[in-house]
Amino acid sequence: MPFDRLHRREVITLLGGAAAWPLAARAQHPAMPVIGFLGVRSPDDTVTLAAFRRGLNEGGFVEGQNVMVEYRWAIGQYDRLPAQAAELVQKPVAVLVSAGGEPAALAAKAATSTIPIVFTIGDDPVKLGLVASYNRPGGNLTGINIFTTTLEAKRLGLLHELVPQAAAIGVLLNANFPAAERQLRDVQGAARAIGLQIHALRANIDREIEVAFETVASQRIAALAVAASPFFTTRRDKIVALAARHAVSTMYTAREYAVDGGLMSYGIDVPDVYRQIGLYAARILKGAKPADLPVLQPTKFELVINLKTARALGLQIPAKLLALADEVIE
Repeated sequence: MPFDRLHRREVITLLGGAAAWPLAARAQHPAMPVIGFLGVRSPDDTVTLAAFRRGLNEGGFVEGQNVMVEYRWAIGQYDRLPAQAAELVQKPVAVLVSAGGEPAALAAKAATSTIPIVFTIGDDPVKLGLVASYNRPGGNLTGINIFTTTLEAKRLGLLHELVPQAAAIGVLLNANFPAAERQLRDVQGAARAIGLQIHALRANIDREIEVAFETVASQRIAALAVAASPFFTTRRDKIVALAARHAVSTMYTAREYAVDGGLMSYGIDVPDVYRQIGLYAARILKGAKPADLPVLQPTKFELVINLKTARALGLQIPAKLLALADEVIE
């Protein structure tokens, strides 16, 4: 056979084989699944992100190796969430994680009725229409009810034990947060039961947080409870600094605040919640259906007291509170 005909046949064969390589590679190495992460907080919350990835790892997935994660952050601005959820759904993603309470969960639900959703919320998901029941969610959503917004009365009681002489206590609310009015009703009910007066303060933007603390100082309000809100969590450093500047005894919703210098916090183990949503996302990637995964509820609540901050405020922590504390920061 002439060389040129042989050469031409070999080239065609080689080209044909080369064209088949990508197909074979795709068959052997399918594209990695993608998780959409709709976060109300910010990417600076490295502890919670590490916990989420730990949950994925426990479920058999490592970000960048056998799963990809597309992140969207609202940084406490709830009006960003619907567009961010829609963007993730269009990717598309295999699972959509909504982390940060009712605003993110409702935005995710509105964006898709087919893609599995794993949520964290602080209110009753049945009442909100997210699931049919705790044990059998029944649709494309499941997750964790973290009770955050239902603990305001408990926090007020603990704060009152710290400053029993206070006739009035302030409560800082984020009016844009869907649970704000119920939070206020809970606090007012608890205050009436122990003969306390409540000063409701509202903040939706950074300047309003500053104004709220200026009001506390000018009206000589002895103590302040910061209500649960992802917006406040993303402004944690500012709030803790303002409480120190105005020398206000302040109760917070999560350990993160106390670690950053806040006086006292009572709430759930936040990193463990993020680990759990990572585990649920992994189970769904392996074939589990949200309809069959029960909505989880935390069993651990922690009271954290920062003694260094107490000393700076000239406070003597009652022995009863110290005995109740799960963690005392020296």
